Amino acid sequence: MKTILITGASSGIGEATARHFQANGWNVVATMRNPDSAGDLAELDNIHVTRLDVTDPGSITGAVAAGIDRFGRIDVLLNNAGYGAYGALEAFSMERIRRQFDTNVIGLLEVTKAVLPHMRENRAGTIINISSIGGQITFPLGTLYHGTKFAVEGLSEALHYELEPLGIHVRIVQPGMIKTNFGGSSFDFAIDENLSDYVPMADAMGRVFGKLASNPSAPETVAEVIWGAANDTGDRLRFQAGADAVDLLDKRKAKDDATFIDGIKQLMKE
Repeated sequence: MKTILITGASSGIGEATARHFQANGWNVVATMRNPDSAGDLAELDNIHVTRLDVTDPGSITGAVAAGIDRFGRIDVLLNNAGYGAYGALEAFSMERIRRQFDTNVIGLLEVTKAVLPHMRENRAGTIINISSIGGQITFPLGTLYHGTKFAVEGLSEALHYELEPLGIHVRIVQPGMIKTNFGGSSFDFAIDENLSDYVPMADAMGRVFGKLASNPSAPETVAEVIWGAANDTGDRLRFQAGADAVDLLDKRKAKDDATFIDGIKQLMKE
């Protein structure tokens, strides 16, 4: 029986993936900052809930060790934990800037480093990193969020080269708009009333996001894509999740920078 370790498994994509893999006969190490928020997830067979905060190195090594101790091995790592910071760069303190990168990039790297010796010893394993359409497409006021997701795309692609000879696969999953708590606890919007120059853009982006989020995919849609990525035996690197992700990423590939960026600007005027 194979085992997946999931970060950020208390809700949204992480929780849906934990349930999907468990229902399909896998062991699941469901990690989260607060295990008390696991709800009935902790009561399911073959699911081990444990604490892991990607900004706390001690909790990372502890969770990986606990997972291996419980199930004997980790076959798949899903780096899912993260959040989105949006707003004018000037409105963010350096503390909030570092928190965004510590969570979405540095934390992902620390978890990966903690699992790699185990996978390298087994000469097998798959690392799946949750990126976003925002890892290849940007929107105004997303300097921090897109900066981290572009980083996830780059580091994943580079890591793919160094791990493939060791029998370890790297996959990138790119969700579109998903019905999760991204707009709640997983969203950090910076507002500074003294920066009135950015208000028109913020208002326009509010309308754009409202349109884009009008028909989001369910977290279960992403979980199914993650399932496919985990069980893929080929060398495919990127997996899109959601019809909007496929559509937007295809359009980005088909257009040059000036044309695509102009399209975003026009969308803001509608």
